[in-house]
Amino acid sequence: MEKEIYLAAGCFWGAEHYLKQIEGVTFTEVGFANGNTANPTYQEVYTDTTGYAETVHLRYDPLRVSLRFLLEMYFKAIDPTSLNQQGEDRGTRYRTGIYYTHPDDLPLIQYLMAEEAKHYALPLQVEVMPLANFYRAEDFHQDYLVNNPTGYCHLPVELFAYARTHSDSATLEKSHTYTLLLRQAKSLADGETDTIALMANMAALLHETMHFWWTGFYRVVGDELLLGPFQGPVACMHIAYGRGVCGSAWQQRRTLVVPDVEAFPGHIACSAASRSEIVVPLQVDGNVVAVLDIDSQHYATFDHCDSHYLSLLADIITCH
Repeated sequence: MEKEIYLAAGCFWGAEHYLKQIEGVTFTEVGFANGNTANPTYQEVYTDTTGYAETVHLRYDPLRVSLRFLLEMYFKAIDPTSLNQQGEDRGTRYRTGIYYTHPDDLPLIQYLMAEEAKHYALPLQVEVMPLANFYRAEDFHQDYLVNNPTGYCHLPVELFAYARTHSDSATLEKSHTYTLLLRQAKSLADGETDTIALMANMAALLHETMHFWWTGFYRVVGDELLLGPFQGPVACMHIAYGRGVCGSAWQQRRTLVVPDVEAFPGHIACSAASRSEIVVPLQVDGNVVAVLDIDSQHYATFDHCDSHYLSLLADIITCH
């Protein structure tokens, strides 16, 4: 399972070399993003008439490094308040930007942008847009600093060492913990025929192992979700189809990761202490029969790593 993101960080020679040092980044290439001509060359982009930004396309393993960690590392390599300039490089081609390919990534990007803005008196000049187009740059520009170790770079050498020595330990540890948890979950599910009893034990296992604030299930009963086994404070007992994060996950039949519940349209405030949430549908023969709902008292707690492992847990429950 790989994810991708496109990051414009000034001259793409140094930006690629920096980003590829990060553990969990599995692929990088440099090119030109979000411009208005077809098949641009480097010489054409250099004129600042094509609308393109020098950009690094990277793929990453979300079980080893989170998008949050990648963007936090990205911000360390740019001046986010500088418009069309990074280092001594000037021009619209050197603008900064975060270009995403999946709309589910946008809420986290917006949250992290707001957090980064708190560190500056000036407004951020980082574009946040869906990727409109991307053209790979000529071979000469790929892995430029690997092939030209003394070549030009606007980034300090110390930054490359920093990227090599600072891994996303939180995600790595979380993956390890989930792996062990799934083994125990399979053991609990083995031979169990009562789904409610299994949900009760799964909620307890998750809550005790991952130390979530609220962990539980809502079962589909008629045209609503009815509260099932859970661990945590008192919760909403009935949730309508399409309402809130739980009802929306049921309606859309997909996992929803919400970094800030207050920013989610139609959020149901069962508790004012909840800050972020993940909801995973449990499906049988294509029909949602329940949802696994987990809340945190902290913003941006959940990510693709949680989504992956919790989906596997949902399969254990529905296939037992």
